Amino acid sequence: MRNLTIIGLLFFCINAMRATTPDQFDWRNASVYFVITDRFCNGDVDNDINYGRIVDYGSERLNAATFHGGDFAGMLKKAREGYFTNLGVDVVWMTDVYEQIHGWMSGSGSVNDFPHYGYHGYYPLDYTQIDKNYGTVDEFRELVDCLHSQGIRVMLGANLNDSGYPTLLDAVQYGFADTGLTEAQAARHIRDWSYDDFYKGRLGWKGWYDRSWIRMPDEGWDENNPLQATLYGMPDFKDESMMPVKIPDFLKKKWKRKGKANDAWVNPSARALRKDRNLSPSQYLIAWIASWVEEFGIDGFRCDIVENVHLNRWKELNTACNAALQKWRKNHPHDPAAKWDEPFYMTGDFEHASIDYKPDYADAGFSSMVNFYFPKHGGLDNIVYTWKAYADSIAAHHRWHPFSYLNNSYHRDADMDNMIDCATTLLLSPGVAQIFYGDESGRELSDARLNVDSDQAFHSDMNWNKINGKQLAHFQKLGNIRRSNPVIGAGRQRTLDVHTCIRYNDQDTVLIKLKPYDGEAITTKGIFRDGTQVIELYTGQISKVNKGMVSFPKYENNLAIIKEL
Repeated sequence: MRNLTIIGLLFFCINAMRATTPDQFDWRNASVYFVITDRFCNGDVDNDINYGRIVDYGSERLNAATFHGGDFAGMLKKAREGYFTNLGVDVVWMTDVYEQIHGWMSGSGSVNDFPHYGYHGYYPLDYTQIDKNYGTVDEFRELVDCLHSQGIRVMLGANLNDSGYPTLLDAVQYGFADTGLTEAQAARHIRDWSYDDFYKGRLGWKGWYDRSWIRMPDEGWDENNPLQATLYGMPDFKDESMMPVKIPDFLKKKWKRKGKANDAWVNPSARALRKDRNLSPSQYLIAWIASWVEEFGIDGFRCDIVENVHLNRWKELNTACNAALQKWRKNHPHDPAAKWDEPFYMTGDFEHASIDYKPDYADAGFSSMVNFYFPKHGGLDNIVYTWKAYADSIAAHHRWHPFSYLNNSYHRDADMDNMIDCATTLLLSPGVAQIFYGDESGRELSDARLNVDSDQAFHSDMNWNKINGKQLAHFQKLGNIRRSNPVIGAGRQRTLDVHTCIRYNDQDTVLIKLKPYDGEAITTKGIFRDGTQVIELYTGQISKVNKGMVSFPKYENNLAIIKEL
């Protein structure tokens, strides 16, 4: 038996380490690792402070939403060390790389108890270049190329709804509002400042996005209509407009002022798009965003608050990105990612979305909506029935599937004391399984939980010096099993009982048993023939089917994943 176990473990290791070939990859089986670049790994301390931003206000609580130093260099270091491949990850979704607003926003609405910067990528200032805090164009290209060489797709964010906030610092730097402040004063957090000063026109701004580009809360729009609502008070792009507009003066001033000194951060494919082109607001945005696909071969986008943007705009973005991806593949014939043939991928953040099929959004190019309702508690009893619904959904709709997660940017919903079972329920689930950075490592909350906006606590720095080894090993095992066996995420399901199911397709069958006891005989009748050698993939143990049953001496972490050798 000892020799069989050793052989089984060897088989498991070879199987798990085998690179996924292009035709093996299936978005329905993807394991997506979502990372806030600024919070993941600081590979270059020389790029930590830029644009006049202040990063240290004297305490972890006040620094909760400043830039913490994570960058492309740090992500590249971890990629080369094999962190993502060891996790079995085949998609890395990183926060938006576009240059963010330079200044701070009030951290908690009217309370304003801490400064909030765009470290998370959701407050874009300039869609045509990379934020200097993350790194250069060359560093980003090196990171994407490295991930592609490992068989890993790359996702970014796409937002057609809102710009970043106009801040005091940006207003001073680009002269679009009379603040009465010096640049040094505008850079420092002002506790009694209210964003309403901008909205109510008290500062007499000009040269920022004008009213042909955006709607503002002071215009009396119907805030109950998602296509007009100014979400969180953010300026809302008028995506319904087809009227040609000119590029805002502040962007022109910014591009002219920096000139060639800024080349290291400018997306080369966007350079020609930095001029008035007789386009509508959304057409400019789509061209700028698609240029990142054309330049770097980005494989997909997570689209923000999709119900707040007209469907035809998302369809136009999808069309532009598919054309850009084909162009990139044609221009980079020797890149391993050029041989991938799947279309550009889009998922969306739709408020309270589940796994329900959305035909209008599918027609617009989406393959999924982020599933808010995946169980977060890690309960193993009856999870097979949830899985069955997900598998049936995949079978029913071509190119539409669940996109599930445990934790996200806004809520830490998962039972962090039960992440072993939580990982089991997620990584054995049909459809995309999204890991939020630190789910796998036991990352703890920061002191930002003491702020009024306690969600900032979810965005603590990656815990490289305090990794939960047992938890990480579990994620790694399941991730590699999933990656090497696409039937787990993309196959059909037959449910046997409250703890047992099989996933199958025309080529493969896997039996999943939850909560087995050591030595338990598991029914395989009608699944594997008598005399068949099978492997329990999680432990590497090998056994033989006898009288419609198979057993293994020991099971780990409440599961068995059984496959024919």
